[in-house]
Amino acid sequence: MKHAIRIRNGVAASVLTVLLGGATALVAGCSGLGYYAQAAQGQMSLLSEARPIDDWLADASVDAKLKTRLAHVKEIRQYAARELGLPDNGSYKNYADLKRQFVLWNVVATPPLSLRPTQWCFPVAGCVSYRGYYSKDQAQAAATALRDAGEDVELAGVPAYSTLGWFNDPVMSTFIQYPDAELARLIFHELAHQVVYAKGDSQFNESFATAVEEVGVERWLEAHGDAKMRTAYAEHEARKSDFLALLQKARAAALINYASDASDQQKLEQKKRIFATLQDDYQLQKQKWGGYAGYDRWFSQPLNNAHLAAVATYHDFVPGFKALLNQQKKNFGKFYAAVKQLAELDKSTRQQRLIQLGQSAPMMAGVTTNKAALTAQP
Repeated sequence: MKHAIRIRNGVAASVLTVLLGGATALVAGCSGLGYYAQAAQGQMSLLSEARPIDDWLADASVDAKLKTRLAHVKEIRQYAARELGLPDNGSYKNYADLKRQFVLWNVVATPPLSLRPTQWCFPVAGCVSYRGYYSKDQAQAAATALRDAGEDVELAGVPAYSTLGWFNDPVMSTFIQYPDAELARLIFHELAHQVVYAKGDSQFNESFATAVEEVGVERWLEAHGDAKMRTAYAEHEARKSDFLALLQKARAAALINYASDASDQQKLEQKKRIFATLQDDYQLQKQKWGGYAGYDRWFSQPLNNAHLAAVATYHDFVPGFKALLNQQKKNFGKFYAAVKQLAELDKSTRQQRLIQLGQSAPMMAGVTTNKAALTAQP
């Protein structure tokens, strides 16, 4: 079963670096050169596989179900530009059949007693809190090396990513079979990355794109959904809110633990108890959901700090962005202009502003904007 929450899309920082600032690879050492080479090869292979959606629709040999999905993508793509003010360019107008489950795999790492993710920095895209690999084996090798070095690590498959408009990002087989609402959500998210990008601030960028996708899907469902789709989406959002509340609770406990005066050994023992409690809380939540198992795969992993950090990247500032959209009378053009102004501020100032906006807004069901969880990440 697919995860009920999609938190693994983002910006292909490594791809942008090697293709737009290729000389940097030459000073990165042999290991760096190998990483950049796989990124360039993966991106160019992806582009070579893509061809216009209209060509797929006109091809008599293409499966009818795929044609239906591609026709829905065209409608969603047109809605994104017309109603949400998202870029009307060549992105998501081509389709690539990759014949694999994910387009790439992201590695996220944190110290064992911190929720602050390790940053990987690139001249073009700045610093990001994950590193992507087109080869699962290479991603696993990188994850293993980080674990051997004592880091907490998460390895996650990525169905889509954005190149920030430098290339025409294609629709891919890795997500074409998603339900329409999830398909719309993903396309809105990735196009949002092309509107605003704050170099070196993954939380800002991903939370902004998540806010756009969530509001965008709500509007799209009002215009194109039926009662069944709207009910399913409302149930999905309620469960996602409950899931995030569980993680918020665990994060708050972890932050208190890591900031305490206890010894490292005591902190590590308390850390085990925190994650054990998270697992127990999830089993209780499942009962409240009537046995819904959509998050079982996520909780079947050996959870650690990196998992909490990864989710935080995509959701911490969403309440602040939604409050800002409301301030702009829900006008996306004015909203994007306001977000661009935020992106021009220094990182600390803009994040503090988003925290203040989130605290002044009505809280999402089950999720609070916890200032400590946002700022005190030892």
